[in-house]
Amino acid sequence: MAASLFPFEFIVRETPRSVQASSKSLQRWKERLREAAKRRVEELVEQSWLDQRPLALTIYYFPSAPMDGDVDNIIKPILDALVAVVYPDDRLIERVVAQKFEPALEWSFSQPSEMLEAALMTTDDVVYVRVDDDLAWRRI
Repeated sequence: MAASLFPFEFIVRETPRSVQASSKSLQRWKERLREAAKRRVEELVEQSWLDQRPLALTIYYFPSAPMDGDVDNIIKPILDALVAVVYPDDRLIERVVAQKFEPALEWSFSQPSEMLEAALMTTDDVVYVRVDDDLAWRRI
């Protein structure tokens, strides 16, 4: 039996594209996300599977300058890009947390994972993505 992928984390050192971006730019962004996720899957396990478990998605965007546009517009392209790589259908995502952390604001993480720490150490635009099958949030 293959090991579980979850929690699954990766980063992309690039400015995310919005749903309002040109179709060509949006396609390139989705492909960049898919490739980053595929590389991470290959690093973590030799075999994996895509099942029907409910999932949660966390997206943190760390722009190098104040963000132009709305943070909610970067969610859908990320959800779509991970289909057939991290999950079989984005309908399995029950919860999405998205946040931007602009450089002028003060913030900190008490115990960042290794992957989140890598994002925090990047000075360029970076997007951190985490997909998790922990449903503890259902008891909020």
